[in-house]
Amino acid sequence: MINFKEFISVTLVLFSVIDIIGSIPILIGLQKKGIKIEAAKASVISLLIMTAFLYGGEALLHLFGIDVESFAVAGAIILFLMGMEMVLGVHIFHEQPDTSSGTIVPVAFPLIAGAGTMTTIIALKADFQAINIQLGIVLNIIFVFLVLRSSNWISNKLGAGGANVLRKVFGIILLAIAIKLFRDNFHLIITPTTPAQH
Repeated sequence: MINFKEFISVTLVLFSVIDIIGSIPILIGLQKKGIKIEAAKASVISLLIMTAFLYGGEALLHLFGIDVESFAVAGAIILFLMGMEMVLGVHIFHEQPDTSSGTIVPVAFPLIAGAGTMTTIIALKADFQAINIQLGIVLNIIFVFLVLRSSNWISNKLGAGGANVLRKVFGIILLAIAIKLFRDNFHLIITPTTPAQH
């Protein structure tokens, strides 16, 4: 049953985690490298990934013997590297087999439908109905599509200097998010088991 309050709550949580506004500097950086981003394709693929994870994410992870915490730590490492690239101006992800398109990697995954988003979806399932989470996902994807479509216009408005400042600021924010995600999950996968008493 659709619950408007749940729908709004889920939408706001996912909006914060996806943070497509904060990803604008990354999108601009990809375009400057000559990497083509197809807004509609990236949005649809992100929607499919997030929807699939909503209904089968935990089962899929368990199938491969992966716990949610380990998945979150892997996502944190990727986010950390992306943040380092933004802040320091290094090119960690520049060696790609096909540099003509970044629609699927890294835009759809892990930028939009990354480990942080997926673990958040799993967490939301504990408190909210699937239909309300699904509606929240759809609304966020619509906003993502609009931002992706407007990235060139946004880039022109910001200019080179503005884009560089924005990139570094959000790079630091991305690093902070990555560290928090890592901190919240890493200790859960390295906690030693209590040895058996003899």
